[in-house]
Amino acid sequence: MRETLIVVGLTVLAIALRSGRGNTMRKLGALTMLGASFCLLYFITRSIWGGAVGVALWFFLPWIELLTRIRQMRLPLNNRLDHREVPNPSFFPNATEAAAAMEEAGFDHVSDCGWEWAGMQQFFQLFWHPEERAVAAVCLCEQSDVAFAFISITSHDADGKIWRTTNFPFAPTLRCPPGVSWNHVPCERSCFHQILADHQKYLGRMRVPADRLRMPDPEEIEDSIEREMRRQVDHNLAVGIIRLTEDGHFKYSTRGLFFLWGQFVKDMIRLC
Repeated sequence: MRETLIVVGLTVLAIALRSGRGNTMRKLGALTMLGASFCLLYFITRSIWGGAVGVALWFFLPWIELLTRIRQMRLPLNNRLDHREVPNPSFFPNATEAAAAMEEAGFDHVSDCGWEWAGMQQFFQLFWHPEERAVAAVCLCEQSDVAFAFISITSHDADGKIWRTTNFPFAPTLRCPPGVSWNHVPCERSCFHQILADHQKYLGRMRVPADRLRMPDPEEIEDSIEREMRRQVDHNLAVGIIRLTEDGHFKYSTRGLFFLWGQFVKDMIRLC
């Protein structure tokens, strides 16, 4: 009975800590849940190795989705953006404020567009700034009952290299091709002015002077996004993360499933 109460007590404590708003409390709650899992298997097997298995099982949970939904996914080889209406702001409370902040910073609205990836709807509000020589986007993602928004700021240098700063909350699901560099800032940082300042510092840190940046063409921004996605797909085909299907789509290879598992584990550790 004492061992049962220990496991139950740790589980209740973990749930209580996970319900807190502070990042430290939530991470402590995740560690407490791992401790409860260790104790449960340890008390059953009377072995430290058994307890270690209880902890490790959490990190293998993503394989349930990997071997079911993701393994069956078929993604379009050539995806095209189409013009769309702005989604209901109530689903994306930070998106309206981000778009307003972009206009305050001198960015001009270019277009509203989107596409679909394996059941996920992605909507973009695109802006550009000639003096900053940058393209900014508010991206709204919606899949089933899950919805979130993030911001990205992109610059191209004279050599064709892409420099991007974003608060995208997850690890990328495909490898970035050569010549594309991402500067990830904390997902809690939703203020566009802060992200713009981070992007400017990032360019300075990478020694990319302003006069080396290419002037964006607002008429070519959507085509640039499509070309970049196709370039990323081609790179991942070359390295074996994905493979072509017979119907002109692509799917994750066995190597790609292990790559995704590693990305899921990163997110579990970082976002817990």
